[in-house]
Amino acid sequence: MLELLVTMVERLGILVTIAFVLTRFPFFRSMIYENQLNRKQQITAILFFGFFGIIGTYSGLTLSADSLKFNKWTSGLNSDEAIANSRVIGVVLAGLLGGYRVGIGAGLLAGVHRFTLGGFTAISCGSATIISGILAGLFYRKNKHVNLSSAFFIGALAESMQMLIILLLSHPFEKAWTLVNIIGLPMIIANGLGCALFLLIIKSVINEEEKVGAIQAQKTLLIMKKTLAHLRNGLNTESAQAACQIIHKELNTSAVSITNASEILAHVGLGDDHHRSNNPFQTQITWDVIHKGEIVTADHESINCRVKGCKLGAAVIAPLKQRGKTIGTLKFYFRSEKEITPVIMELITGLSALLSNQLELADSDKAHQLAKEAEIKALQAQISPHFLFNTLNTILSLIRVNPTKARKLLVYLSHFLRQNLSVTTQSLTTLEQELKQVQAYLAIEEARFADKLTIIYEIEDHALMQGIPPLTLQPIVENAVKHGMKDKESDCIIKITIFTQNHAVYVKIKDNGHGMSKQRSEQICKTPISSKTGSGVALYNVNRRLTTMFGDHAALKIKSELEQGTEISFSIPYTEVETQWNNPSEHSLPTMSRTAGMN
Repeated sequence: MLELLVTMVERLGILVTIAFVLTRFPFFRSMIYENQLNRKQQITAILFFGFFGIIGTYSGLTLSADSLKFNKWTSGLNSDEAIANSRVIGVVLAGLLGGYRVGIGAGLLAGVHRFTLGGFTAISCGSATIISGILAGLFYRKNKHVNLSSAFFIGALAESMQMLIILLLSHPFEKAWTLVNIIGLPMIIANGLGCALFLLIIKSVINEEEKVGAIQAQKTLLIMKKTLAHLRNGLNTESAQAACQIIHKELNTSAVSITNASEILAHVGLGDDHHRSNNPFQTQITWDVIHKGEIVTADHESINCRVKGCKLGAAVIAPLKQRGKTIGTLKFYFRSEKEITPVIMELITGLSALLSNQLELADSDKAHQLAKEAEIKALQAQISPHFLFNTLNTILSLIRVNPTKARKLLVYLSHFLRQNLSVTTQSLTTLEQELKQVQAYLAIEEARFADKLTIIYEIEDHALMQGIPPLTLQPIVENAVKHGMKDKESDCIIKITIFTQNHAVYVKIKDNGHGMSKQRSEQICKTPISSKTGSGVALYNVNRRLTTMFGDHAALKIKSELEQGTEISFSIPYTEVETQWNNPSEHSLPTMSRTAGMN
């Protein structure tokens, strides 16, 4: 019995490998984070965990009930043989992570396969596998993660139930009793441990990635905050020098350099004795970035420094853009290409985009043109410094008292900024992506309002693939938070409703804030209005882009009364966008009415 237990635990190494590989699949990340899987995701999960259960069968040990000898690997079975295996692990995890439908589906696949292998326990083990999926599905809970102790208990319980079914259904009873006496306890312990170990590996990998993402976002935002005051003056030698010093200190690179379109503006770090400001470029690859506007990596040969013995062995060169035109470059130098990891590449890409946005905001002529003509860039390139600073202050205040919540806010802010930057290259997105952007924003605002803000979603799932201009919902929601809820002490409610009717999609965003006068509500979308609380440019731009794309019937409609709240709504013809806009690696949205709050 002990030898069997040791052998089965050793083979859990196969599960560890599968668990690690599983974290690479988007559908599995959806199972970890989403409230409900769509049909495609459920089918994918059923197939994966079903085949995982089949692998658990083949990795088992065959036992002859007559000779009581084990065969280390399973193929076909004789009439007196059975299998000590880890099949239950895949089925139990399917039910725990995906619900009873996924559990039953995976149980059917693995159970039918077990039945085809034969042996005197074929019917009992096949039936027990299906029942294990149902059992695990009963323990599935929406909005709650499975803990390790629960996974161990349910895995052991499912295996115990299988032993009982073997005794009840397998004949002759003497063989079944002998089999259960030999393999029962080892399989119960091993499969319970397997479920817990599988879940532990998955959670460890995903938590580590979240931690890296949060640290990356924190560094990027800190750099942005520190460089903002300098880059407000535009791109010049002084601002570039200050920015390079900040970036070099925070990221600890070998060297950092910023150029304009023709010469080096600043260089901090290794090689500063010959990579000097106000000197022309030394490498052709920098010219290539200026002309193509794309991020590139360079090895020592590509850098081709004119000074022999230069210690700069590799570089990443990212464009700095203004009005869509590359006006300079941001260079990160390293000692070798080995130091250029995917995380570093993503960090540099995001940082160059943020610095480009800061330079965009520093261009007063561009800002004036955006406000005057209400072009899409007024929304897409807009990152409010006040919003960032308030969010950072909230996160800083939580770091010691509630580090878990602080980390979550960093992740939300990272998602918010990433989406804000990604839409700058898009002319069309989906309501699903828009709603994800709004959810990230509201999660941050909920934390700042300290349980004073309640969000209600009423969403029809099939309406979310509707095509819509980027950054349409977020400015409306932000307007409700900033102006509707201003100085309101408690019971702040925002309700977001999206539904289809008569071949059209209707969107309504309602708050119970201070409201506005009838005269102001009639003017606010027709032209920017100068006032102490804001200009209304955001709503004006949203209204203009909607009417330009869909016609006057898509214009924003505002219902508001003083001290009664405001409702802003619009409707557009239903036109589903290609599924390429749907990113399955991101969290899904609510598909039913629910009240959202952050604890």
